[in-house]
Amino acid sequence: MSTINNFKSFALAGLIAIGLFAQASPSAAAGSETLTVAGGCFWCVEADFEKVKGVKEAVSGFAGGKAANPTYKQVTSGGTGHYEAVQITFDPDVVSAGQLLDMFFRSVDPTDAGGQFCDRGASYRTAIFATPSQKAAAIKSKEKAQSDLGQKIVTPVLGAAKFYPADAYHQDYSKSKKIVVTRFGPKSKANAYKAYRNACGRDQRVKELWGSAAPFAG
Repeated sequence: MSTINNFKSFALAGLIAIGLFAQASPSAAAGSETLTVAGGCFWCVEADFEKVKGVKEAVSGFAGGKAANPTYKQVTSGGTGHYEAVQITFDPDVVSAGQLLDMFFRSVDPTDAGGQFCDRGASYRTAIFATPSQKAAAIKSKEKAQSDLGQKIVTPVLGAAKFYPADAYHQDYSKSKKIVVTRFGPKSKANAYKAYRNACGRDQRVKELWGSAAPFAG
């Protein structure tokens, strides 16, 4: 009988230890958060933030407008009120929303209210769609960026908005080897993306503004 009781006690202690380990383990405690930003061409924002340690996924899509499930053509034609946006899913134990926001400001031209780089129009404007828990960090990051830059930043900190993923054609555009016909001739999507990014002057302008503080400009 004492042997059985000892076995029960040992088993119970083992279960308690497993439970405590599960609560304390990083994988159980980490979870995920999302941050939605608009920084002009969503291909570029997605490609930039997928490089960040702690970012699990970056999805191209639309946010901030009125129409449900808008298409790319509807958004870029104007009238829906949506921004091209990217929803970033990240591990807050590895990288914080504040750190991602600091990177975001230094990866765009936050002084431009009419679009970004060669892409003009309302859908290409910059914005942060902050959840209530992210708002303070977003405002702090904006104030720091404005102080560091020494110029007025026009990027608004908006409230959280419904995010609509763009269709599959636009996801991971910078990585795809699929051949497409572009104004630069037939190219893989990845090469077409590189040609577009260079021709649009994104990295050149970001480096002009932020210098060595620009996290993604090559």
